[in-house]
Amino acid sequence: MDCHVYYEGDDDPKKCTARRLEQFDEATLYRNMRQVPYGVVLNPHAEQALSPADADEALGTLVALDCSWESAEEAAFRMNGVHRALPFLVAANPVNYGRPFRLTTVEALAAACCILGDRERAEALLEPFRWGETFLTLNEEPLRRYGECADSSEVVAVQEDYLADEDEESA
Repeated sequence: MDCHVYYEGDDDPKKCTARRLEQFDEATLYRNMRQVPYGVVLNPHAEQALSPADADEALGTLVALDCSWESAEEAAFRMNGVHRALPFLVAANPVNYGRPFRLTTVEALAAACCILGDRERAEALLEPFRWGETFLTLNEEPLRRYGECADSSEVVAVQEDYLADEDEESA
């Protein structure tokens, strides 16, 4: 799975997972949105959840947006491709550890690889990060369950189980 990142450069460069992926030749970064290749765009504002059914749509290409959470508005995701949202997952990165839906760029790309059936690629992406294996461990069950789904509607049904558990825990 080829990984591509539209890079806005508004986060701390020392904590930027996209830049580190580029350093390890695991992803290609772009500053110009028109240069980003067509593929599955990981977009939290997308109307459909990513599922194994999207493997054909991906054409071997995943695209992520690397920006601060404050600027991750819908307008920032105007890229060509098939837009899909990641389902419920928990961050393992030191800044947002344990927080749902607050994934770094590498966590998002690795999660997508797992859901699309390429766990080895996910492991390779996370390898340069000391907390990378923790991400896969924390999310082992949901990633496995999402990867067993036939389509987006099944992924959403599995996600609803996790969201119901979250609501119970916070109540």
